[in-house]
Amino acid sequence: MKYMILFIKKLLRMLLKPLSFVPALLVMYMIFTFSAQDGNMSSSLSLRASTKIVTTIDTVFDMELDADQLNHSVTHIHPYVRKLAHVTEYFILAVSVSFPLYVYGIRGFALVLLSGAFCVVFAGLDEYHQSFVAGRGPSVRDVGIDSIGIFIGIILTRIVGWTGRMTIFKPLELPRKRKQTQHHDN
Repeated sequence: MKYMILFIKKLLRMLLKPLSFVPALLVMYMIFTFSAQDGNMSSSLSLRASTKIVTTIDTVFDMELDADQLNHSVTHIHPYVRKLAHVTEYFILAVSVSFPLYVYGIRGFALVLLSGAFCVVFAGLDEYHQSFVAGRGPSVRDVGIDSIGIFIGIILTRIVGWTGRMTIFKPLELPRKRKQTQHHDN
C-alpha cells in the first residue's frame, strides 16, 4: 500500500510540475490586456473601482455622504487605486512565477534574483508596450511601484514554500525495509 501511495505521489508531481507555469502565463496575458486598453478605458475602469470602494465604505459605515462628498472622495482615492492595481497585478505575477521555480528546487537568493529579475523585466517591457497605446505612456515610476508587489509576492512565496516543505510537503521518503534476521539452525 505504501508503494502505491508513493507511486501516485510521484506520478502527480511529474504531471503537475510542468503545469505550474500556466498561471504565470495567464497573469502575463491579463497584465498585457490591461496595458493594451487606451487611456480613457483604463482610467474609466479604475474610476469605477474607486467609486465602488467609496460607495461600499459609505454603505458599510452608514456615513450618508452626499453626491459632492462621494465625488470628492472618489477623486481623492483614484490615483491610489490605480497604483494599488499595479502592486496587486505584479504581486500575483511574482507569486505565479516564483511558485513553479520553487517547485523545481530554486530557493533562497537564487529564487529572489531569478523571479525578481523576470518580473521586473516584464514590468519594464509592459511599460514600453504602453508607449504604443493611445493615451498611455511608459513610466519608470510604475515599474518601481510594480516592484513593490513583486518583492512582496516573492517573499510570501518563500515563506509559504518553506512552511509547506517543513509540514505537508515534506520530501518523499521511501518506506524502510525491515531487517530480516536470519535464523540459524544448529
